[in-house]
Formats: sequence, structure tokens, C-alpha cells
Amino acid sequence: TFVRVWLVLLALTAILVFTSRVYHEALSVWAMLTLTPLKAGLVFYYFMHLKYERPFLKAMVLVTLAALILFIGFIFLDISQR
Repeated sequence: TFVRVWLVLLALTAILVFTSRVYHEALSVWAMLTLTPLKAGLVFYYFMHLKYERPFLKAMVLVTLAALILFIGFIFLDISQR
């Protein structure tokens, strides 16, 4: 299982590199914004053994990540309004 997940992570990384080299900058940004959280989710779920934890801990991880995304979004919103 770990080898298959690792190969999927390598494939997603190859897709990101290909997209950033071949396509327009805007498309590569959207590719990074969609594929990078997917890669992080795979690492959390398999390599950090989140799939074996109880639902409460899974929910706490999601709430923490959502708060982090929200705060980073507020920072970018603040910077764009200056």
C-alpha cells in the first residue's frame, strides 16, 4: 500500500512539474491549488496513519487545517486591500 501511495505521489508531482513547464502560469497555479492538498491528504491519511484514528481526531485535523486556510486567506485579503 505504501509503495502504491508513493507512486501516486510521484505521479502527482510529475503532473505539477509538467503543468508548470508547459502551460500558462494561471493554469499551473490552479493545478498547484488542487493537487497539493490532495497530496497532503494522502500523506496524512497513509503515512501519518490518520486512517487508523478515531473520527474525532480526524475532525480536529480538518478543523485545524480549515482554520489555517482561513487565516492565510485573511492575510492575502488584507494584503490585497492595501
